[in-house]
Amino acid sequence: MNLPAAHEIADGVRARTLSAREVLETALNRIDASNPAINAFVHVDAAGARKRADEIDAAVARGEDPGPLAGVPIGVKDLEPVAGMPHTDGSRVFASRVAAYDSVQVSRLRAAGAVIVGKTNTPEFGYKGFTDNLLFGATRNPWNLERTPGGSSGGSAAAVTAGMVPLCTASDGGGSIRIPAAFSGCYGIKPSAGRIPRADEHAPTWGSHSTRGPVSRTVRDAARYLDVTAGPHPNDLDSLDGPAGGYEQAVLAGPPRIRRVGWSPDLGYAVVDPEVVRVAGDAAKALANALGAELVEAGPGFADPMAAWYTIAAPGDTRMIDNMTADERGLLEPGFLAFSEQARGITGVMIASALEERHQVNRAMTAFFERCDLLLTPTVACTAFPAGGPPPRQIGGRDVGLSGYLPFTPPFNLTGHPGASLPAGLAADGLPVGLQVVGPRHADALVLAVSAAFEKARPWKFPG
Repeated sequence: MNLPAAHEIADGVRARTLSAREVLETALNRIDASNPAINAFVHVDAAGARKRADEIDAAVARGEDPGPLAGVPIGVKDLEPVAGMPHTDGSRVFASRVAAYDSVQVSRLRAAGAVIVGKTNTPEFGYKGFTDNLLFGATRNPWNLERTPGGSSGGSAAAVTAGMVPLCTASDGGGSIRIPAAFSGCYGIKPSAGRIPRADEHAPTWGSHSTRGPVSRTVRDAARYLDVTAGPHPNDLDSLDGPAGGYEQAVLAGPPRIRRVGWSPDLGYAVVDPEVVRVAGDAAKALANALGAELVEAGPGFADPMAAWYTIAAPGDTRMIDNMTADERGLLEPGFLAFSEQARGITGVMIASALEERHQVNRAMTAFFERCDLLLTPTVACTAFPAGGPPPRQIGGRDVGLSGYLPFTPPFNLTGHPGASLPAGLAADGLPVGLQVVGPRHADALVLAVSAAFEKARPWKFPG
């Protein structure tokens, strides 16, 4: 049995046409059947989830409303704390750590009636764009078990695509929502920086780059997720003020008025698989048609900002490993250790220069949005590679540049623009391709509404 969409589950539970416990048992059965091969979930709390589902059904029976996510089974990426559950960050260093508290995002999901099923796999500290680690091993793509679902939210994306749960938490510091959404063929939105607060015990290691958000099977589910998780928090210095909510309403209101859409197959610097360009380009045309908009080939015109992205992001991980013992550092994945150690040469002046480049990239985006209402690109430059890596150093017979196979996502972590990955279709190798939609600053509702218009025009399918 397949699970309904998250909004259908919640509305059915609230109307007493569905039982939260029965929905949960379906999800647990799906996990039992699919997870051994895919390795999306690294911890499942079946007893705790059953207790919570029964509480929700009892509340409904009393005439109470448990909330807009009533009875929805959700997985939480293992970079985020859930009270009483393992919180390993995908690292052997924290293999035995159990979280003492819920993150703000998780607490808001619980308050909206969600049922937290367990934790999903991630690369160590989320540092790379494919999901494997030395603690739990590799997560596999439901479309082809030999391939990666992407990362760093690969466990969440694989769980959603395989139908284990309809919705998962994710986070995106350089594409970690959008990359696995593209590789796995589901929907993922990176909200505007600060839209969902990161108010955990310690400062984010990647500064303002990383943003929390969902991966989902439908756009409406993602919109409802944002409705219950968005909003400021005093412990997040970067959280956005202002009224929260209205995202699901924006999705249901129909296609927004869009005049001109810019399509850039390479942002002027990327090496991209021609098959990815073909599939994403066809999807870009379909999206423009669904919006009744003119499609023009146009880009913002900045140079590859990957060096600036790294300069701002990496020192936070260097600080983290300096707080570890020698024995703990010996447990780290060599790739993560190299990523962090390389940042020791970064000076304050280099960080200031990177912040200046960030400013100029944002100015280029502001000028672009004076000419076009949206920016469309491929999400990733290739389709999914082997589950354990390594990523390709050549694409289409050409050496990749500094940004490798991920030229399209990090720029918008640098600037904080909202961006989503839409399932564009399948490439000739049978693997999904993503179409990235980037909107003006703080235009999360617009990105969601545009995504819904595409979903209606080009409904996507899942494997199996």
